[in-house]
Amino acid sequence: MLGVSAAAQNSAAAWTLQDCIDYALQNNIQLKRQQAATQTAQVSVSEAKAAYLPSLSASVTQGINYRPYQESMGNFVNGGITSSSGSKTTESGNYGVNASWNVWNGGRRALTLKSNQKGAEIAALQEQTVANSLQEQIAGYYVQLLYMQEAERVNTELYRQDSIVCERGREMLRQGQISKADLAQLEAQVSGARYDIVNVRTQIANARKALEQLLELQPGTAVSIAAVPVADAQVLAAIPSREDAYAAALTSRPEIRGGELGIEQSEIQTSIARRGQLPSISLSAGVGDSHMTGGQNDFWKQMKTNLNVNGGLTVSIPILDNRQTKSAVERARINEETARLELADTKRQLYNSVTSYWLDATNAQEKFVAGQANVSSAQQSYDMIQEQFRMGLKNIQELLTSRASLLSARQSLLQDKYTAVLNRTLLEFYTGKRIEL
Repeated sequence: MLGVSAAAQNSAAAWTLQDCIDYALQNNIQLKRQQAATQTAQVSVSEAKAAYLPSLSASVTQGINYRPYQESMGNFVNGGITSSSGSKTTESGNYGVNASWNVWNGGRRALTLKSNQKGAEIAALQEQTVANSLQEQIAGYYVQLLYMQEAERVNTELYRQDSIVCERGREMLRQGQISKADLAQLEAQVSGARYDIVNVRTQIANARKALEQLLELQPGTAVSIAAVPVADAQVLAAIPSREDAYAAALTSRPEIRGGELGIEQSEIQTSIARRGQLPSISLSAGVGDSHMTGGQNDFWKQMKTNLNVNGGLTVSIPILDNRQTKSAVERARINEETARLELADTKRQLYNSVTSYWLDATNAQEKFVAGQANVSSAQQSYDMIQEQFRMGLKNIQELLTSRASLLSARQSLLQDKYTAVLNRTLLEFYTGKRIEL
């Protein structure tokens, strides 16, 4: 597929975050629907432009008239010719070309074009809003997969260590240093570690499935994401201030500009409604001809005689329209106020999103710094207690408690690590930058 990298085309290869985004932007069904809405809005613009042109139509009518019980000659009028015919069957033809042109309709035509142009811009911005939301979701699932894959490696490592400790416990049981109950606890710890691995793999499968659905992959096609090394410096990179991020988002986010255009479009619709009180002027013209069989005159004589040309000027002045114009103006003003409220709500939601990303990124960074020291301390404690357990100086409960503290510390550190990266990345995305890890 054009524009998609080779890795994205080959499902067996590892997909980068950019591969996922590029593929989704070309294949996601929701985005394609919005693209179709944008195209429809462009058609409305073309239609409004064509309203400035006159309309032209042609008509051809061929008829036959049969009088089975006619006993005498009858008179028939065709155009300006009166004919007599004793034939029971007569044929006739009518031909015409008509044109009309709305010269002025109170300025509604120009305003309608302007409104439709605003509508096309709004549709394009809505398309970009859907694309942005799609990219945010993909980034979320991608980082979630990175986190869980690293969590799987941590759990696998602890499972390996638990297996070694359990084997040492069996040896200590044979030597009479621990009881069978102690060994059972060690074996239960190994089983629990194995369960943790299965559980995180299930979460990985679910997150991968959700990502594949966003990409609109064919059934049976799987995604394997590329491993992205995340250094501490990347985790602790500078976070934009909440105020700066919100100010930048107000100028770069398509939903804000779309809301502003929605207000402008609603104001135009109000002007269109007011113009319903103004008169309209239109011109019309036409050329017609006809003929009929059975008369004394031949076809060409009839066509020459019946040829007619007409033209006219129509001025339509609304006087009483059963409150239709007034009601339209009132509805348009209500729509104006609704558009302003929608923009205010969009800004509020945007501020909440920026604040949420900023708070999560800031807190995760602070917790990551503290978590590094916590993991180091927990690892040293566990290594020490593990060695003392082998020497018979520590009991099972102390070992298991230390192991649980280490697992909790490492999992928290991983979560803080990827939470900081994801939320800082999305915060920067709201300021107009690309999503990159």
